[in-house]
Amino acid sequence: MTAKQSAMIERRRKLLGSAYKLFYDNPVHIVKGEGVWLYDADGRKYLDMYNNVPHVGHCHPHVVEALTKQIATLNTHTRYLHENILEYAERLTGKFEDELDLAMFCCTGSEANELAMRIARTHTGGTGFIATSFAYHGNSRATFEITTSDIPEDERPDYIATAPVPDPYRGLYTGPDAGEKYAAHVREAIETLERRGVKPAAFIIDTIASSGGVVSPPPGYLSAVAEIIRDAGALFIADEVQPGFGRTGRNFWGYQADGFVPDIVTMGKPMGNGHPLAGMVTRSGIVEEFAAKGRYFNTFGGNPVSCAAGLAVLDVLEQEELQQNALDVGQYLVDGLWSLAEQHEVIGDVRGSGFFLGLELVEDRERKTPATALTKRVLNELRERGLLTGPIGPDANILKLRCPMVFTRENADQALDTIDRALAACLH
Repeated sequence: MTAKQSAMIERRRKLLGSAYKLFYDNPVHIVKGEGVWLYDADGRKYLDMYNNVPHVGHCHPHVVEALTKQIATLNTHTRYLHENILEYAERLTGKFEDELDLAMFCCTGSEANELAMRIARTHTGGTGFIATSFAYHGNSRATFEITTSDIPEDERPDYIATAPVPDPYRGLYTGPDAGEKYAAHVREAIETLERRGVKPAAFIIDTIASSGGVVSPPPGYLSAVAEIIRDAGALFIADEVQPGFGRTGRNFWGYQADGFVPDIVTMGKPMGNGHPLAGMVTRSGIVEEFAAKGRYFNTFGGNPVSCAAGLAVLDVLEQEELQQNALDVGQYLVDGLWSLAEQHEVIGDVRGSGFFLGLELVEDRERKTPATALTKRVLNELRERGLLTGPIGPDANILKLRCPMVFTRENADQALDTIDRALAACLH
């Protein structure tokens, strides 16, 4: 670590406080981004396999041009008429099934989830929520309370109940009936709320369960839960902040892997390629009671500049066929990681699809013992070798691989070689 880095870290501590955390034992001082690359203050470039916010690549020229052109013309709130928000709402809802026909905009995924919670409560008359264990849904008060990765069970409000993360590798159930068995726990969570005198308003899930370990729910789980939760008079909220916009390759939205339609879909992070843009899409009928009781206004949500960025992201996704690229290159990465597993016993599982993958490291494959300490060493070794990623999961033993959607096979080859060498260096 250089003297300048040490000084910046101390300055950061004094100005921002200890709640802000940095990645790596030797933090990276990033000054520039381009495509799949990040550059530090010394000009060294790093392959970015962590950042899902610059969805179509850092500083994509089309997005930059759209942003700068609009901000040089006008930026204001949504109480004036403007074409951008209308065009964006049309194109965004066009990515959904016909019944999901209404969009509402804000700035962050936290805001989107909180808005969904408010609407669910108004529509159903319930106040309770069911989330999966070790989930992340935001940092406002309401969304933090359903962020089960951060709040111990005995400190959660009575209106929050949890169901196990539907993990078919490390969790309670494996095999073809795992989805059905996991879904039964949602019924138990409903009963828990009812014993407390709480009527459920909604079930919410990150449809690839990122914080739970990049978990793709077993087939049938999401659709079974939707039936159970609706029978209880509640709604199904699909949190697509991370898996949405084609990231999984197979579908534009994560929930579509299970062939059903949620009641509300929330989204954020990648919508504006780094510009703060988020929102939710639902059926117009669900919002009627909410609208009857008050107005919705967000000073910055859906402003002309944000919508210009959102439109540009959709342009790039479509014109450069990036969902197909995620499917093809993502599968190439998965195959390569499984090949590495033949050489490195520490690799216990490779999961996910497209550009949302998890590489689980274990001390013992049979027992699936989490290799938490090793994972930290590997992360730091990857950083030193020019590849950036991050840990995830309850035991922080999973490498979360979320490449920008412009990631190529050449980038994948470099990543596989770097991971191979980093594992070898840490194991020998």
